[in-house]
Amino acid sequence: MTAIDRARCRLTARPLALDAALAAGVLGCMVAGSFVDPHGENGVTWGIRTPDPLGLVLMTLGAAALVFRRRAPLTVLALTGAVSLVECVTGDPRVPVAMSAVIALFTVASTTDRPTTWRVGLLTTTVLTGAAMLAGPLPWYAQENLAIFAWTGIGATAGDAVRSRRAVVQAIRERAERAERTREEEARRRVAEERLRIARDLHDVVAHHIALVNVQAGVAAHVMDKRPDQAKEALAHVREASRSALDELRATVGLLRQSGDPEAPTEPAPGLDRLDELAGTFRSAGLPVQVAHADHGTSVPAAVGLAAYRIVQEALTNVQKHAGPGAKAEVSVVRVGQRLEVTVLDDGVGHDPGDERAAAPGEGGGHGLLGMRERVAALGGTLTAGPRHSAGFRVHAILPVETRTAVHGNPGETA
Repeated sequence: MTAIDRARCRLTARPLALDAALAAGVLGCMVAGSFVDPHGENGVTWGIRTPDPLGLVLMTLGAAALVFRRRAPLTVLALTGAVSLVECVTGDPRVPVAMSAVIALFTVASTTDRPTTWRVGLLTTTVLTGAAMLAGPLPWYAQENLAIFAWTGIGATAGDAVRSRRAVVQAIRERAERAERTREEEARRRVAEERLRIARDLHDVVAHHIALVNVQAGVAAHVMDKRPDQAKEALAHVREASRSALDELRATVGLLRQSGDPEAPTEPAPGLDRLDELAGTFRSAGLPVQVAHADHGTSVPAAVGLAAYRIVQEALTNVQKHAGPGAKAEVSVVRVGQRLEVTVLDDGVGHDPGDERAAAPGEGGGHGLLGMRERVAALGGTLTAGPRHSAGFRVHAILPVETRTAVHGNPGETA
């Protein structure tokens, strides 16, 4: 920082001292100007005339009023204008008392709005110029009278220009600050949405595979002594479900890697083409599942396919956990125009006390149903879930095939 910058900072921090210095400078200029005769024999002549006592008093009063120009700009303008008016009418019009009024008018124009500047500027210019022309000792066309008109107009115009520049700079600063806040809020929102998406994926993967592991482990424990071959088969299913869970967890956690970490798995996200494979894992766990496709063999966006797969996965997991022994499940995927309808039905005997699906509609169910609703809402679709009239449970999702360009910033989930 240079010495000039340091001095400017100190003066800006003390506005009263700055105004006092300005008033002293204006007083010096006015006093010096009062010794100048612009109509001398050799042009502008210095020291030919001296100001009268009234002129010195008026110049001192006008300069002293400028010390308070920031605190009361209109009052200071009225005082300096009155002093200048007295000088124009009764004193020597060549004494530049009007200089204080010009500075005060500049201050008013730079601190108020444009309509106020117009009104005050026209009033000041008209009164001072008219008084000098009509009541002053010089002819109305004298250059001193025209100078009053010119300098008051320049003061008002310069003050308005300064005010406009300040407004532009302030608007630019506010836009920059607002843009910065918007970027920070957008970053926080994306982080929250990404955390929510990963939480849903983790819940779907863990709930599904752990439920299968639990069922198969129970089967193995039940038939271990009497039918060891069936127990081995159940343990093989446990091993396969565990391996699948680890693979999917590894793929999900891979999204959290930093830029310098090893590459994350690049296996594509599951979609409708893996529904039969998904149903097979449940059949191997003892849950009869029928899958019906009526999507006309058309492809859907990756985001829609992943959401449909996760909804079916979570719904069948809930059937496995809560529908009771002997329950059966039916899965249907139907393409209707620009919508994909996914339905999962079961014929379970009823809900046990710990069934998360038995929650009241206002309670939102457990985390599985909440995750399904969030997935569907993110795509702009609808989901209904509730008990069937006879027995069992029904999950029905309507997913629009034309999704938004990006779904919560998930790579690969684009329309």
